[in-house]
Amino acid sequence: MISGPFIRHIVFATDFSESAASAQEYAVSVAKACDAKLWIIHVVESPLWFEPDAAMALYLQHAQMEADQELAAIEKQLAERQLTALELRHITGMPSAQIDKFAQEVGADLVVVGTRGRNRLETILLGSTAERVIKAAPCPVFAIPTIGSTGEEKEHAFRPRFSIQHILTPLDFSSPSLDAIEYAIQVARQFGARMTLLHVLEPMYYDGEVGLRSMDLLRSVEREMQSAEQRWQQWTYWRPQLEKLTGLVESIGMPARSIVAGGVPADSIVQCAKEQDCDLIIMGTHGRRGLSRLRFGSVDESVLRQSPYPVLTVKSPKFAAGHRRVTPQEIADSK
Repeated sequence: MISGPFIRHIVFATDFSESAASAQEYAVSVAKACDAKLWIIHVVESPLWFEPDAAMALYLQHAQMEADQELAAIEKQLAERQLTALELRHITGMPSAQIDKFAQEVGADLVVVGTRGRNRLETILLGSTAERVIKAAPCPVFAIPTIGSTGEEKEHAFRPRFSIQHILTPLDFSSPSLDAIEYAIQVARQFGARMTLLHVLEPMYYDGEVGLRSMDLLRSVEREMQSAEQRWQQWTYWRPQLEKLTGLVESIGMPARSIVAGGVPADSIVQCAKEQDCDLIIMGTHGRRGLSRLRFGSVDESVLRQSPYPVLTVKSPKFAAGHRRVTPQEIADSK
């Protein structure tokens, strides 16, 4: 099904934080496994609303010198690990915009970022750099959480164990989710991992304001009955589709299983990853737009914020030369 590498150019964006150090281990390990060129970049942040004056010029000069020192230390460290297909650069500007622009310029097949950076205020006000990179990147994005937070575990934050042995692939049977499964098949074959396909049956009603009055209670019961019936209809339709898809994955020699769960999608995805002992979640960045998206935001963003595991979001996936599709696209249009 696959001939030749599907990842040739990797862009790893670092801000020299603990999260970036965790992400670096994954970027290096994937580059070595795929024999890919690794670009390591650091963006010296220069907010657009700052006027270019003497103080700003001095700040940028100092920040660039620090970046050069940090990048030189990384280069030395990776040279000792015999990683030769490597280039390091620092760029000035807004981090997410510059990361996406650079990935476009070098034809990146994968962008690797940490999910928590140094600037927590930016996360509170605007959303994390990782989230904004995912929205605009020209290729899949590998987002790595910080490993370890307190005590002895924190010592391992800079030396996480790279492991891709069990991949969770959530799907809602939209085209993006099927593309994500197709991409996950390539990743699983590259690293010898097994796959779990997950479909979440969403609750039909999110009524958190029902009071104790009899009419409100009656309406609530009626809605629950309607929801249960609709969920059963979903189960009887999607369960065979999921089993068929799992069978197609197994038919090419890939270990795979399927699970149907209920609940709010992002919560169920993270919970399933924990229960099944998965070490990577691969999912599409856009799926079916239902009530949960309106009330809780996009599923991929919510998973990214909750997950203690790496999340690989798939948008505009690139496949290896000679790749033949396993997951039929017509499933996405069947309902």
